[in-house]
Amino acid sequence: QVRLVQSGGGVVQAGGSLRLSCAASGNIFRINGMGWYRQAPGKQRELVATITSGGSTNYADSVKGRFTISRDNAKNTVYLQMNSLKPEDTAVYYCKADHVYSGEIWDQGTLVTVSS
Repeated sequence: QVRLVQSGGGVVQAGGSLRLSCAASGNIFRINGMGWYRQAPGKQRELVATITSGGSTNYADSVKGRFTISRDNAKNTVYLQMNSLKPEDTAVYYCKADHVYSGEIWDQGTLVTVSS
C-alpha cells in the first residue's frame, strides 16, 4: 500500500511563487513515474507535469518555463515549484504515483488560489 501526502498549497498573488510537495510512504519501491495534475472549477483534470524514476520530465505547454517538477528519491518526495503564477493557475492540484502493482495512486489534492 502506498500513501501520498501533499503540502504547500494556499493563496498567492499573481506573479508569486509556491512550492508543492508530495511525500510517498508505504511500498515505495515499486513506484515508477510521479506527476502533478490539476482541476479548475468546471473543467476536467489536466496534466501539469510528470517525472519518471530516471528523472525525465514532461510539462503541459501552459506551464513550461514557469513550473519545475523534481524528485528526491531519498526522501520519496516529488516537488512542484511554481513561479510567475497566473490567476488561470487556480485549481486543485493533485499528486499521482504510478505503482507497478497498485496502478495509479492519487493524493487528496490541495487548493492553489492565485489572486489578480
